Amino acid sequence: MNIHNTLIALGLFLLSASFSFGQNYKLIEAFYLKDTSHQVFVSLSNISEEKWDTLAQPLFWKQVMSLPPDSCIINIAATREILGKESFIKWKKQTEAQKTFYKDSIRKRYKLASNTKIYVTSGKNNFYQVEQVMPSISKAIEVFETYETDPWYAQAILLIESPGKIEYSSVGAYGPFQLMKSVARSHGLTVNSKIDERKDFDKSAMGAASLIRKTCIPQAKRILEKHNIAYVETDLWFRLFVLHIYHAGAGNVDGLLTSIKPTYGGQKLITKMWQSEWGGFKNASQNYSQVALASLLRLDDQIKATSDAIFACEQEQTNN
Repeated sequence: MNIHNTLIALGLFLLSASFSFGQNYKLIEAFYLKDTSHQVFVSLSNISEEKWDTLAQPLFWKQVMSLPPDSCIINIAATREILGKESFIKWKKQTEAQKTFYKDSIRKRYKLASNTKIYVTSGKNNFYQVEQVMPSISKAIEVFETYETDPWYAQAILLIESPGKIEYSSVGAYGPFQLMKSVARSHGLTVNSKIDERKDFDKSAMGAASLIRKTCIPQAKRILEKHNIAYVETDLWFRLFVLHIYHAGAGNVDGLLTSIKPTYGGQKLITKMWQSEWGGFKNASQNYSQVALASLLRLDDQIKATSDAIFACEQEQTNN
């Protein structure tokens, strides 16, 4: 029996890994018989174990990511409850008056309050292309491990920031991890009129790892401790909280928590942030961890659908 048949016979089991600095995490290793390749990912089992995959917001974004840009989803802004699907081409051709009339009719049909905000969100399967990102995740995990940073962030960020491509954002962020010039420079990258190391995958990953390890995680701890909220760094909700800082900045996240005055952490805090605004923390920032969860769910689906064998190991080891 060759090695690949042996892998299939073994079926599903866990492969453990650990940070040299004491934080344990689990990896899964997917094998593909067609081209005798394998890829490494961070385990996503906690998403379903903690029921994040049952929430309306990530399920909404998961649908958005599967639809073409010429279609759209009619949804309630605050909860992302899906009310219907339409042609986005036809929607754009309507006048503002016609669009207002349509939204009013939706509110009446579903007996919603007159001030309920209705969104029309176009499909984005042309942007969120999980299969194109998958080969680079193993490489990013290795870079993050080298710089002693939780590789869960590498996986999540690659799936939502310029997935499968290297493009400039509307505000000037660039590269696979969408770093701003000043941020990239402050974390060891050269960015000037002749050289932009943000386009180099390894250096961009190094910069993102440094940003998360030196700024985002310490700021997340500071903000939560300021509000007397207990946390564990490997909890999924804490990682999502850190992602909000990566996207919106610590000042905006701190201001948001000061405005909502939470006395709790966990999933309850994250879903509260999804429906709250403060300063620069607005719609795009609310969506950020929702999109991350949806992308990770799609990655999990893709791994299970395309791999021939998946390794896992429930025994954790700690490197001293």
